[in-house]
Amino acid sequence: MATLKGKTLFISGASRGIGLAIALRAARDGANIAIAAKTETPHPKLEGTIYTAAEQIEKAGGRALPLVVDVRDEEAVKAGIDKTAQTFGGIDIVVNNASAVSRTPVAETDMKRYDLMNGINARGTYLSGRVCIPHLQKSAAAGRNPHILTLSPPLDMRTRWFAPHVAYSMAKYGMSLCTLGWAEEFKRDGIAANSLWPRTLIATAALNVAAPGEAMRARKPEIMADAAHHILTLASRSVTGRFFLDEAVLREAGVSDFEVYAMSPGTEPEIDLFVGP
Repeated sequence: MATLKGKTLFISGASRGIGLAIALRAARDGANIAIAAKTETPHPKLEGTIYTAAEQIEKAGGRALPLVVDVRDEEAVKAGIDKTAQTFGGIDIVVNNASAVSRTPVAETDMKRYDLMNGINARGTYLSGRVCIPHLQKSAAAGRNPHILTLSPPLDMRTRWFAPHVAYSMAKYGMSLCTLGWAEEFKRDGIAANSLWPRTLIATAALNVAAPGEAMRARKPEIMADAAHHILTLASRSVTGRFFLDEAVLREAGVSDFEVYAMSPGTEPEIDLFVGP
């Protein structure tokens, strides 16, 4: 069985939601996980900190390194990645999960919000990948199957995905462009770069706060975690530059029962943004 045992993952935004679910799935294999997130103290509305995440990861069987990291801060990212490599002896996998969301039209998206989304999503992804590349190259040279996995959508230039929320779309597509460029640039090194996106809404803590009614038409974060695990255990030299949807990944892996991921079994989940004909 494919496993992440002994591998070291640097995961941004892993204190809760999809990032934490991916961390816990890797922890069950016995992986080392750096939890790079801003949440050092409890948020008034959202559960979880880097320390509570670390406790869960260690209970699940992994080794955890909680790191206070704002992915917009170059020095903080460099320090976090250096600490991860020093603690675990290297880095094999980078998961770019941290993201800011504001699906608002132009008139309602001021420059502060624009800068926040592009700073965390596009710039933060580029920065984390850039700083980790030397470690991933060492991982490749040691035959440890290095991967970069970015939680961003398939690139689709139709206006329907831009007109209602152009700033958010630019920020998320910026993440996807990193995947496109890295896959080709680092192919010879044996470093895989892929993106993963949910086919349906995912019931994260943020969704529960922003739109609690939608959570019942969503799937659990574990579907993304299982899909990510499958991708990250594939041979890095054979799978790169792909834009995966979670459900399609798991169907290819032989999964047919998706009710186990439903927040409300028997309810048809809502299709997510950037997905559809």
